Amino acid sequence: MKALIVDDERLARTELRRLLNPFKEIAIVGEAINSDDAIKKIAELKPDLLFLDIQMPGKSGFELLENLDTVPKVIFTTAYDEYALKAFEYNALDYLLKPIEPKRLEEAIKRIIKSVSEELESEGHSESLKPEDQFFVKDGDRCWFVKLMDVRLFESEGNYVRLYFNEYKPLILRTLNYLDERLDQKTFFRASRKHIVNLKWIEAIEPWLNGGLLVKLKGGQKVEVSRRQSVKFKEMLSL
Repeated sequence: MKALIVDDERLARTELRRLLNPFKEIAIVGEAINSDDAIKKIAELKPDLLFLDIQMPGKSGFELLENLDTVPKVIFTTAYDEYALKAFEYNALDYLLKPIEPKRLEEAIKRIIKSVSEELESEGHSESLKPEDQFFVKDGDRCWFVKLMDVRLFESEGNYVRLYFNEYKPLILRTLNYLDERLDQKTFFRASRKHIVNLKWIEAIEPWLNGGLLVKLKGGQKVEVSRRQSVKFKEMLSL
């Protein structure tokens, strides 16, 4: 598993490298000294995992994740415990307090390996989803049998995804990355870190902030398309 260490403190990066040395499952492919540096290296190195500090000069670790369209798995490393709750809102696999204890790091690595194994097993038993496919959804006491083509929007909420179809919006226990890998790319588009939109439900498109786009869906939802994804979006819909 390829990992990138993101921390503005050189000694912290060096110490984490030392602690990770016994774990042969983790290959450290690089280091980043701040969020802007990390964005470039994530695009270049395509790591599977980030060891991510939260408080850094410039953008915080949270702001870094908000600037990514596809987020690797994340283990936060920080000297402050007050961010723990917010960290798990960003789908973090673990939250390690500095100075990092070897035992806690071992627990985090076991968790990440287990998560990857479960995903691989799930992918091994799954095929690509077509717009005409139907699937079963249960949310509390309500149940639905839904056609994918009827879902206008998928919205990430941590380890869950909220589906928008008809007047309903139930949650399912899946990640947006998982769905993005299985959904038909000609029908469903990854607009941002938090959203996948059904292209057939788009009602209007208009320019938005920082070179992005604002997509309006039939049904009332408005979704921002990030600047990076806007380029892909325009290419996809051009003749």
